Amino acid sequence: MENCYQILGVQPGATLSEIRRAYREQVKKYHPDVSGDQATAEHFKKIVRAYEILTDQKARAIFDSSFAAHFRRRKVKSWDYREWLLAREDDESRAKLVFFDLTHGREDDAVAEYKRLMTERSRFSLKHWFTRENFMDYGFILSEELHLRGEWYDAFGLLEQIIKMEYSYDYFRLFFPEVLAFAKGILQNHIEGVISDELALDVFERALELELGSAADAFILRKMGIIYKRIGDEKTARICFDEADNIGRHI
Repeated sequence: MENCYQILGVQPGATLSEIRRAYREQVKKYHPDVSGDQATAEHFKKIVRAYEILTDQKARAIFDSSFAAHFRRRKVKSWDYREWLLAREDDESRAKLVFFDLTHGREDDAVAEYKRLMTERSRFSLKHWFTRENFMDYGFILSEELHLRGEWYDAFGLLEQIIKMEYSYDYFRLFFPEVLAFAKGILQNHIEGVISDELALDVFERALELELGSAADAFILRKMGIIYKRIGDEKTARICFDEADNIGRHI
């Protein structure tokens, strides 16, 4: 068996977030449909296999116990970039701290800092401090971590930004269906009846602008109708239900 860590270009102690990030980078570089070079097909298979092993807890443990000793490298003490970021309070440094923690095994810290910044700084925006590519990649990983912690409103907010970016700047390509499916899953399972009605209506109204498809729009409108009916706005509820039915007839 080859060195899975080396294939993906990560260290043996890499976090799941780092592995996912590296996998995306490798796929964008070596996927035969992207590179146009069928000669990369065998290497691409190795990339997929390495990813499957390192993202499966049991398989990774077996791999590590058998081979990790051969690939382990001594860590050289160097300037502590995280400590430097922690000592600074400007928006750029705090934004970079979020993504640094996200990719260095401190996912809880990354989520907590992101939540703090979004609550305390009204104009704070992660995407302002990164290239579009990096924000789309890291933003997706952060949205996954938010989702795991039940922070669905914030997770959707990041996915919304990524989707809008993708429409104006083709980057995700192979991964965009994954982004859309993730966003739809949040809309279907973690909004109406889960977060406050006010926030739910805010999410659904924004989601209607994302071109998620007729079926998704009909679902969203029905959920909006349920909320409006629950809060006593029968007129708006009926408009939502009628529009959902109209879309449904044309699917």
